[in-house]
Amino acid sequence: MERIAITEAAAKVVRQLKEKHGELIFHQSGGCCDGSSPMIFEKDDMYLDESDVLLGELEGVSFYMNIDQFEYWKHTHLTIDITEGRGASFSLEIPLGLRFIIHSRLLTEDEEAFFNPDSSIIG
Repeated sequence: MERIAITEAAAKVVRQLKEKHGELIFHQSGGCCDGSSPMIFEKDDMYLDESDVLLGELEGVSFYMNIDQFEYWKHTHLTIDITEGRGASFSLEIPLGLRFIIHSRLLTEDEEAFFNPDSSIIG
């Protein structure tokens, strides 16, 4: 069972970015200054600390989210997609005229029990 997924269109962009930039890392901060779109960086350009939660891997790229943002999203399944448009960040897809976005849905009861076994949502 996966908490996070990626569309084929977004996966294609990730593969293209990996070919150009090497090892990458996704990060979703949710901060006021960083915006709420997922961002992708060269691995050495992103500093992670104990406030970042690993949600999974997409096309061999680790996807992290700030723990405060994760608390808000922990009852959802996330799908990373790509759309045309210029974001306001240093994310590597921006020069391509693209930006990553997130689609979310609530976890099913089975997923909720798997990912959040101590959750009070499931009665």
